[in-house]
Amino acid sequence: MRGRLPTRAGRAAGRHAMSLVDVYETAAELPDAWRSLVVGRVGTAAVKVLRMDGRALEPEAHGTAEALFVVEGLLELLLDGQELTVRPGQLCRIPAGVRHAVRAGSRGTLLIVEVPEAG
Repeated sequence: MRGRLPTRAGRAAGRHAMSLVDVYETAAELPDAWRSLVVGRVGTAAVKVLRMDGRALEPEAHGTAEALFVVEGLLELLLDGQELTVRPGQLCRIPAGVRHAVRAGSRGTLLIVEVPEAG
């Protein structure tokens, strides 16, 4: 996959593969907006990249907690009945099971970290 470069440490015997991901390039190459791509895992967390295209999305809830980090652009959310704007460099944490919706006008690149709840 373009944008992922193995490091010497990642090739060393007995070590987990390491990689460098170009988030901008990966998001730009996604075939569909709003369909995330897992670019890595850290422990039990999945790290995903997503491209937003301005469309609104229906309310949803997930069985995992999410951290939504806006790399570029703007994320417009409806979270627990409140409108929230997440700007570049800001992170929004959403606990598992909390309903949220993406409002129209959300554009740019989003990094998502999904973390299963400890149970």
